[in-house]
Amino acid sequence: MTLTMYSTQWCGYCQRLKAQLDRAGVAYTEIDIEHSPEAAQFVQNVNGGNQTVPTVVLPDGRAMTNPSINQLLDALGS
Repeated sequence: MTLTMYSTQWCGYCQRLKAQLDRAGVAYTEIDIEHSPEAAQFVQNVNGGNQTVPTVVLPDGRAMTNPSINQLLDALGS
């Protein structure tokens, strides 16, 4: 049960969420949208044309934009 987090290196919200996920022991795969045009396009598609990060895709395929750690844990049923 691994999340996919779309992020950038300079995004403070991304850094904070990664640290919170690490502390909570939640596994995730990180994809930097600045290094992947396909990932950037995906993020844009799920965010109404905006490249908003962090965008997180849950194991069931749902996408969440800039979620809090509590929102993610709730969505994962933790």
